[in-house]
Amino acid sequence: MTRDATAELRELVAASGLRTIRVIAWRDLDDPEAGGSELHADEVLRRWAAAGLSVDLRTSAVPGRTKRIRRHGYFVERSGGRYQVFPQAVLRGFRHDRDHYDALVEIWNGIPFFGPLWFKGPRLTLLHHVHGAMWKISVPGPLSKVGWWLEHRVSPLIYRNSRISTLSSSSAEEIRDILHLRDVSVVPVGVSTFYSPGGQRSETPLVVAVGRLAPVKRFDILIRTFAEVRAACPTARLVIAGEGYVRSDLEALVEEVGGREWISLPGRISDEELRDLYRSAWVLTSTSLREGWGMTITEAAACGTPAVVHDIAGHHDAVDANHSGLLVPETDSLADALVNVLSDAELRERLASGAAEYAATFSWDEVALSLFRRLVD
Repeated sequence: MTRDATAELRELVAASGLRTIRVIAWRDLDDPEAGGSELHADEVLRRWAAAGLSVDLRTSAVPGRTKRIRRHGYFVERSGGRYQVFPQAVLRGFRHDRDHYDALVEIWNGIPFFGPLWFKGPRLTLLHHVHGAMWKISVPGPLSKVGWWLEHRVSPLIYRNSRISTLSSSSAEEIRDILHLRDVSVVPVGVSTFYSPGGQRSETPLVVAVGRLAPVKRFDILIRTFAEVRAACPTARLVIAGEGYVRSDLEALVEEVGGREWISLPGRISDEELRDLYRSAWVLTSTSLREGWGMTITEAAACGTPAVVHDIAGHHDAVDANHSGLLVPETDSLADALVNVLSDAELRERLASGAAEYAATFSWDEVALSLFRRLVD
């Protein structure tokens, strides 16, 4: 933490009278499908623990991992399946378990934990974005309708008087307009100092995308789009870093477009490998359907790599349009925008400089402080 943020958070924790915080979330950082939401939680909770709080995170089980661990100063307990974790948390809440902590933080990832029904102390709900159309492509069969109904019809009634925090102004607008929740504040993400300029750019045009290999990321659209880019930039390459259950479908699509030599899917890579990838890339891109922010955009920006992404809620704030990257309306050609940046060195250098400047404005220390202030206000 920065010195001022560290001191202010410690003082705020001491004055709050809170000692123990329960956090409930769908997945843990060790989960094979962990993404930005889990990274966000870890960055915040480690700072709360360092400020003197006892923090206990409850999530679904992680295959092959122990049930309870200590990570970065806070505890994690993992039990229950992907869907059982939600009723389990509610049942525990209605029992005496709720007497064992002073405050509750819910990370609402599609299906909420209905904390307003069973916890009456200080409570904060982190809602990174509205899932909306994601239900149809992410959840099988009738469950998608159940999820949509819970998010759009039931939850707004239960959470109407709750404090909500989201990552971007564009996501806040959707939460207000679609879910009709009003007490919504915006606390952007931070960027780790681990991500910084350095290394060497690829000698040939390199475009990078990072995320779970899941339908919502729409990497199938990206692969088809990049085939158009390759036609205009014959030496361009694409790397899609991440792992997920649609890998075989994407590999088949790479074969279909003849991209075996210029599209790579290396799987989940280490932080060091990811940083090297950002530093070597000419551009980061994303065709995701929904994002609360798009943390890979600002991580890459911190390495001096601009973004060319679809203009969706979340991306709209993660990119400072025409300064740190380009926001492309979904009705326009992403391929044309990518070719434009890859072929124009002056534009690319200007966006790279703007990306580093914009990334420097985000701090995890400030995020942890702002969220705790929101919890105790």
